[in-house]
Amino acid sequence: MTAAPAIAARLLRVTGVVQGVGFRPFVYRLAVRHALAGWVRNVAGTVEIHVEGGAEELEAFQQELRTEVPPVARIDVVELAAAVPAGAHDFRIIASADADGIRPVTPDLAICKECEAELFDPENRRFRHPFITCTNCGPRYTVIRSLPYDRERTSMAAFPLCARCEVEYNTSADRRHHAETVACPDCGPRVWLEREDGIALSEGDAAIRDAAAELRIGRIIAIRGIGGFHLACDATDDIAVRRLRERKRRDAKPFAVMVRTLDDARALGAVSAQEAHLLTGPERPVLLVERAAGSCLAPAVSPGLDRVGVMLAYAPLHHLLLEAVGRPLVMTSGNLSEEPIAIGNTEARMRLHNIADLFLLHDREILSRIDDSVARVVDGAPLLLRRARGYAPLALRLPVASPQPILAVGPHLKNTFTLVRGDAAHVSPHIGDLDTIESLEHFHATVERYEDLFRIAPTVAVRDLHPGYLSTRVAEELGLSRTIAVQHHHAHIAAVAAEHGITTPVVGLAFDGTGLGDDGHVWGAETMVADLNGYRRAAQLRYVPLPGGDLAAREPWRVALGYLSLEPGVADAFALAFRDIGADCLITAERQIERRLNAPLASSMGRLFDAASAVLGLRQRASYEGQAAMELESLAGAQPAEPLTFPVRETGDTFVLDPIPLLAALGEQRQRGVDAGLLAARFHESVVRATADVAINVADRAGIDIAALGGGSFQNARLFAGIRRRLEARGLRVLVPRQLGPNDGAISFGQAAIAASLLARWD
Repeated sequence: MTAAPAIAARLLRVTGVVQGVGFRPFVYRLAVRHALAGWVRNVAGTVEIHVEGGAEELEAFQQELRTEVPPVARIDVVELAAAVPAGAHDFRIIASADADGIRPVTPDLAICKECEAELFDPENRRFRHPFITCTNCGPRYTVIRSLPYDRERTSMAAFPLCARCEVEYNTSADRRHHAETVACPDCGPRVWLEREDGIALSEGDAAIRDAAAELRIGRIIAIRGIGGFHLACDATDDIAVRRLRERKRRDAKPFAVMVRTLDDARALGAVSAQEAHLLTGPERPVLLVERAAGSCLAPAVSPGLDRVGVMLAYAPLHHLLLEAVGRPLVMTSGNLSEEPIAIGNTEARMRLHNIADLFLLHDREILSRIDDSVARVVDGAPLLLRRARGYAPLALRLPVASPQPILAVGPHLKNTFTLVRGDAAHVSPHIGDLDTIESLEHFHATVERYEDLFRIAPTVAVRDLHPGYLSTRVAEELGLSRTIAVQHHHAHIAAVAAEHGITTPVVGLAFDGTGLGDDGHVWGAETMVADLNGYRRAAQLRYVPLPGGDLAAREPWRVALGYLSLEPGVADAFALAFRDIGADCLITAERQIERRLNAPLASSMGRLFDAASAVLGLRQRASYEGQAAMELESLAGAQPAEPLTFPVRETGDTFVLDPIPLLAALGEQRQRGVDAGLLAARFHESVVRATADVAINVADRAGIDIAALGGGSFQNARLFAGIRRRLEARGLRVLVPRQLGPNDGAISFGQAAIAASLLARWD
């Protein structure tokens, strides 16, 4: 008689991106393949698996669990323990269990290739169904009401499954097995088109085709999407684009464009292999690509820039609409400029009726507001400029766990917040500038949503050093047991170091527009020796008075005037900066400088770029933040150039870079007729050489071999790549942002990393 094979049992706990991505059905199929019995279930932020069977089968199961993981899942940790066989005869997916601990929420995922094929297959029962989805794609964060992630805890609970969808949901071999957002035309959400006065015009597929026809004749349509509304118009129609700008109150800031396919994107711009990978990935960010000569896009889409923001359709509704329109669409946030995007139908009717001619609506509720993410490729690798849909709310890890739960409230502009428990940092999606009541309400609502989803009740608040930021007031009004203030640029460097798990000192280059320094002046071109517990300022730009204060960020001529006030002898070289500025404005600004009245001193890389633009006669006034710098980068392109004089002196233990000779040389050469593009390139090379050489000197003196780049100025690809290459050529390891962007959206994570490290030392 042959002995029965020995039965063993194991309990596995899997942590990572394992909920809402088809992980339990994957485990089921894997267990059945190896003739194993047991069960799998969601438990808070993990998946628990009990398997029993032969030793060889168990080993194969464990190996393939890692190697055959679903495409949008990610395994971080597998904990394994021996278990007692329970005598199970089959393998089952059992009900989710709730528990404390890390509770990851999957981001919203673009439609997968299989669903896209079914969407356009006349033989498929979901043909042209605008809400087609499966375990590998579709909304997640925006429809989840609470965890664990099951249908009854999402906005899809309002749509009971029909008999055929229920069979798919319960069939282990089906791609829609336990797909919580599964639906079909018989049981899913519906779409309709209505006028701005609320009168419905058409429903279903007819509504999509009617909307497409209206877009082709120049209409503006508010479209309810995954994380909120878009405002759409024909991106090839300059009149329609200008009309949208006028109604949205967005004079020149570039619009994003949506197309259906990668080939459509390549018709608009040069798309590298890495850019194609980003465009077609499940995150589907808006990607800045080099605009093609002779592109069909209207000039008003991205005026004055050599790049255009392109994204591929990520929702089935987008695919159907673009297929019917047959041309690229402007697809910009559904709001007035600087307000949060609208998410509800009633809200959109109220807030967008003066912008949109028509509304393409649906009845699947959006529970969490989220914008499109924005990225670009620099040196062959992605650089996030705005982290939102597709990336948030995945948690990041802190290198030092916090002994207390933290809420880091972030900065005033480009706000995000970070909620922390232990070493898990839940960075919010992009909130935006905290300049309006609506933005503040959005901030509070998202904080409440995060606290509820992740079950974190913070006891420590972390804020910026600036007492006037609205986020600072928010932190102080929380009434928590402790509030920690963190300097803005220290947070920038800490965010980059913490993302890479570095706790030792680094030489940090924090380049941006503004942030309050320890001396009460405006910082923004700082080289620091820093770790998570503190910093020393090692280099800066020469201070310049900014007449008009914050107004200088929108009027570059004011920055040029501030520099001129330090060296009046270069007045002739600066003449182009004031060519069209009225005498009264100049006199008022000069008096502000003389009397130190509303003329704060600033060491700011962002303002230096503004001054260069003004001195070159390119831009005296800007209609949006960073416009002058973006245009300078576009003008410079990739053309080679030799750097100009950019002197550095030592003052005590600090290097001070003096940009006035550089600005004067730019102005003199431009007035002699030198090409503005070449001068823009020379300016970039001058900044790269001077700042990198200073950082190398600081690193040598401090005995440090790691540098970190952070701050909004590093959204400039030429600056970013140039400094990085120069530092690496001298043997430094250079840390750059990857999971977060370099700009202020990373500040809250840096604040959290610093606070966690300090609390761990204090407690």
